[in-house]
Amino acid sequence: MSEAKVPGSCFCGAVRFSAQLPSLFCGHCHCSMCRRSHGAGYVTWFAVPRDQLLFESGEADLVRFRSSDHGTRSFCGRCGSSLFCESTRHPDQIDIVLANMHGPIDRPPQFHIYFDDRADWVVVNDGLPRLGGPTGLEPIKGGTS
Repeated sequence: MSEAKVPGSCFCGAVRFSAQLPSLFCGHCHCSMCRRSHGAGYVTWFAVPRDQLLFESGEADLVRFRSSDHGTRSFCGRCGSSLFCESTRHPDQIDIVLANMHGPIDRPPQFHIYFDDRADWVVVNDGLPRLGGPTGLEPIKGGTS
């Protein structure tokens, strides 16, 4: 395992953490839950094994919200920053919002998921694979920009 750790925090700094690299993936999610919970066209996530997320402070300030039958989102109870997503479909990993990191991780975004659920005003022309369908991870027609 890499010894590189990247620090991150919520907006107000109450929740401070670091992610031990290597990451498992990095990608843009266009699902309606991500768009609505972040107030954005899409959200860029990366994932690490659960034991590679290390809290420095503020873990008690996290508020968890069950956003689906398999997903739970965590945000700072003080400032409201969205921070993490956990899924019973992938119980050994945790997804982290890339924008909350204070430095680069070990890879750039690799794909778009739930692309067929994207907001119609979002323009994407980065050449990354576009995935969708019921799981959000299936190749779709016109799968690259």
